[in-house]
Amino acid sequence: MTLPLPRPVFDANATSGGFGDLPDWDLSDLYAAPDAPEFTRDMAWLESACAGFATDYEGRLAGLDAAGMAECIRRYEEIHITAGRLMSYAGLRYYQNTTDAARAKFMADAQDRITGFTTPLVFFSLEFNRIGDAAYEALFADARIARYKPVFDRMRAMKPHQLSDELEKFLHDQSVVGAAAWNRLFDETVAGLEFEVEGEALNLEATTNLLSDHDRARREAGAKALAQVFGQEIKLFARVHNTLAKEKEIEDRWRKMPSPQHGRHLSNHVEPEVVQALRDAVVAAYPKLSHRYYRLKAKWLGLEKLQIWDRNAPLPTEAPRKIDWDEARETVLSAYSAFSPEMARLALPFFSKGWIDAGVKPGKAPGAFAHPTVTTVHPYVMLNYLGKPRDVMTLAHELGHGVHQVLAAGQGELLASTPLTLAETASVFGEMLTFRRLLEAAATPAEKKTLLAGKVEDMINTVVRQIAFYDFECKLHAARAEGELTPEDINALWMSVQGESLGDAFEFMPGYETFWAYIPHFVHSPFYVYAYAFGDGLVNALYAAYESGLPGFEEKYFDMLKAGGSKHHKELLAPFGLDASDPAFWDKGLSMIAGLIDELEAMEA
Repeated sequence: MTLPLPRPVFDANATSGGFGDLPDWDLSDLYAAPDAPEFTRDMAWLESACAGFATDYEGRLAGLDAAGMAECIRRYEEIHITAGRLMSYAGLRYYQNTTDAARAKFMADAQDRITGFTTPLVFFSLEFNRIGDAAYEALFADARIARYKPVFDRMRAMKPHQLSDELEKFLHDQSVVGAAAWNRLFDETVAGLEFEVEGEALNLEATTNLLSDHDRARREAGAKALAQVFGQEIKLFARVHNTLAKEKEIEDRWRKMPSPQHGRHLSNHVEPEVVQALRDAVVAAYPKLSHRYYRLKAKWLGLEKLQIWDRNAPLPTEAPRKIDWDEARETVLSAYSAFSPEMARLALPFFSKGWIDAGVKPGKAPGAFAHPTVTTVHPYVMLNYLGKPRDVMTLAHELGHGVHQVLAAGQGELLASTPLTLAETASVFGEMLTFRRLLEAAATPAEKKTLLAGKVEDMINTVVRQIAFYDFECKLHAARAEGELTPEDINALWMSVQGESLGDAFEFMPGYETFWAYIPHFVHSPFYVYAYAFGDGLVNALYAAYESGLPGFEEKYFDMLKAGGSKHHKELLAPFGLDASDPAFWDKGLSMIAGLIDELEAMEA
């Protein structure tokens, strides 16, 4: 039976800004309302299912045969799906308005209950990791459960770092008043910040948007407003970072982690030496990438030195233009369709079924993301759309995530999740498709130059800036291990990487040293940021293979996305003739960025 498509849901209170009807989420595919009987039912089921799972399997995992383990995994996966569905609904409602006390309470209460319900499951990974290697290999050779082996291989990678059962349960229980509580404090503080610019009170999203305004005075006013407010709140932000870094240091020490970054590498299923090779290649390329590009940009803007509010400034030849939502949608969908009609077909429901929340609204979380929810529902994309060309690229990026998540869902809940290093593949590839589509349609050399410069800036922001962020985090966690950090200490660490990465074209205004304060990745996901650079480098190499006419590229690409977290990066990239563990691999991607800068320099001749 074919059901009619639901109408898109639009929020009458959304800030359209003349961009057309901006879509709002329809979360009813998760739950109809916070007081929906299905939400209450699922919460009760979860409590019972967790308790029953522990009763049936605690102390017995090592004795299960393949049939018994298959049933155990099925039940474990069902628990993950229900818990994920409940928390996805509570979390997405909260991110729509983080300043709404009722939404914050609803999410916190759900998190508290689910944490309590799932505490009895802590035994699972601990006991599983105590199964002997020979028995483990023999068990997972059975066809009934062999496909799940990558999940449990990653779990067993934590074996050297696991604590006693009692300690693991304690850490699980106290998480709601540990990192999760500090994350909430950060989110609610950032969402509530107001910045006065030319007599108007703006939120963070609108203020950072001014940094790419055509009017230099507006950009400067925005930057100075950010600096003023961050300076006023800097003690709180320093406290958040000090506490979270110390908490991580304590847990890492107990777990005998060799470095603060090691846990992230394990979760990403990537070798530390691969990340180090990426970091070193990018830092070595700063002079031929960011330093060279920003000297060019200073020349275009007619400036001796760039200020920080010039970093994302439009070119003087770029005509100010607001892009309405319909045009943004058609631009991205046509770019996706030109690569593969199937990709556009997978992206279409995001627009037609209320899977995107695009408007800028009071209290809404800043930035953009694609949340996969659970494999039995579908992803949701959040944007703060303001009609800029970069917002179109953000739409292409987040839709790439969404398509990836839809395709990977076929693996099931335990195998669908992609390590962060590969999670950026489809998003950055979607951006590249959209950029190339726009470049082909450029009518004049000036338009082509604007597009090339915009893409170079996006790549520098994705590669150079994120590796600088990674270095900042490495320095911050190393310094915190030696003692409490003052705001001035953190500011100095920030400026040390900014000068190195941006180069001699810049001078930095007083107050820029506080701009680390609002970046959520440092708080929510320590060392996440290198995944962006990893993904960009990987996609540049993939796109080169695509342009070279690699036979069967489309099919291989879709197979890679469908694999989710079921394969290691070596196995996923092998069909394309690529290997991320080869140090020369990263130079390929960086050379693509350098080549675009070469084109821009040639246009100056």
